[in-house]
Amino acid sequence: MSIHHAVTVRIIAVLGLCIGYLFSSNNLLAQDFQIESPENLGLSTIRLEQVDNLIKGAIEKQTIAGAVALVARHGQIAFMESYGMANIAEENPMREDNLFRIASMTKPITSLAIMMLYEEGHFFLTDPVSLFIPEFENPHILSEEAGFSKSTTEITIQQLLTHTSGISYKFISNTDRRARLSQIYSDAGISDGLSETDGTIADLSNKLGELPLLFEPGSEFAYGLSIDVLGHLVEVVSGMSLADFFDSRIFKPLGMTDTHFYLPSHKLERLAALYSPGEGGIIREVTEPVEEGYASFSPTYQYNEQQSYYSGGAGLVSTTYDYLQLLQMFLNGGELNGIRLLSPKTVEMMTRNNIGSLNVEPGIKFGLGFAIVENASMTGDSKSPGTYYWGGIFNTRFFIDPNEELIGIFMSQRIPRDPERLRDRFVNTVYQAIVE
Repeated sequence: MSIHHAVTVRIIAVLGLCIGYLFSSNNLLAQDFQIESPENLGLSTIRLEQVDNLIKGAIEKQTIAGAVALVARHGQIAFMESYGMANIAEENPMREDNLFRIASMTKPITSLAIMMLYEEGHFFLTDPVSLFIPEFENPHILSEEAGFSKSTTEITIQQLLTHTSGISYKFISNTDRRARLSQIYSDAGISDGLSETDGTIADLSNKLGELPLLFEPGSEFAYGLSIDVLGHLVEVVSGMSLADFFDSRIFKPLGMTDTHFYLPSHKLERLAALYSPGEGGIIREVTEPVEEGYASFSPTYQYNEQQSYYSGGAGLVSTTYDYLQLLQMFLNGGELNGIRLLSPKTVEMMTRNNIGSLNVEPGIKFGLGFAIVENASMTGDSKSPGTYYWGGIFNTRFFIDPNEELIGIFMSQRIPRDPERLRDRFVNTVYQAIVE
């Protein structure tokens, strides 16, 4: 298919999506994104073919089964395309409205919810979380040797937002200290939110409050279950379940009608299958829950809409187009289509360095829900300073570049992520298409 014909097909497809959103009974207003010629948005149609080449090549090598890619600039869609198969065995081609397990791309939404409550004056970010969740009073630290020591400080809400709380993930056991904590989490029945989990997010939060921390709060950066604790905080402060808060305060106002913790039965057929590398590097579909060491994940945990465990760090399913609504709201300074969720000053606070001299990796800091490019010369890629981004463990990625008014979204379903880092190469191929 030529790039020009593909643009025409995308126009028809996205118009169909927009009509569906317009007449959805639980949608208020969705952003009326227009399909624009890439050249009108300062991008090159010819150079965007590199995105095609990259993703088609990965499908041919069976790195992934399929993907959806989107590029938006100046508030309009320049490129949106689906590739390969959503389900190989069932011979279902990938469509632009396919649903994806977005895993950690849930975290910016929970962070948004927290900042909405912050704007309403419910708390200071420097407040100890124990003011709202008493189990986190008087925490203990996992010592370098055996045993624990009493912490000199308590975890603040800001430290939860920035992953400097000392709370880890069970599946991350890449150091001796983290492996010890992973075993403690495993013995306590801690869930990473990537598989079927009984109970509620309050149960997880209360358990974590009784377990040791990886380090003194604020002293290190370590990715973990902090945002799940914030999901419980949203419930405590708002008096609503996290799912109800998301639906009423975020998804309906933004027109995100396809974003859920648990899928309604009539949407299950749109959920893309999950794949892992098999023998000889050939991908195979994951159809059952997997337990490997401290890692647990499942392709089916969003199937039963009667469940009540709402993982604020990893639980959501969404579409590429839905997630664009969220990202455009952030890029617009907290507003979308006349509906404001945050003030521009709050978005500015969320998207600047909030971890001081600590680093996520060279040149990368962390804000309140996102990684932030601070020193672009150290990152080895094309992102501008001030770009903020994140991704999910099932091979999804987004980025927002305020300087270029540019958004990129890549959705696929593979675990673990491929060694060629396809989702990060996607980002670079988007940037090389900027010509103005």
